[in-house]
Amino acid sequence: MEQKELKPASENNDGKKSIWVIAGEYSSLGFILPSCVFAGYLIGYWLDKKFGTTYLYLVFMILGIISGFIQIFRFLKKHED
Repeated sequence: MEQKELKPASENNDGKKSIWVIAGEYSSLGFILPSCVFAGYLIGYWLDKKFGTTYLYLVFMILGIISGFIQIFRFLKKHED
């Protein structure tokens, strides 16, 4: 009995991704940076309330910006072709 090669559901018979899958992947770029910044802000805000400080939200927001750009560069590097 011959076994068939399993392909991801997002690929066509010729091995290329559907235009809808590509559009979905690239539309996620619009959410990466804002979500990282917002997550950093929330963590910093929570730590400010916990420790009684007033600057940690800014530190973690900057870390969120940096991590957002790193994620965007990783995504673009992975899809470079």
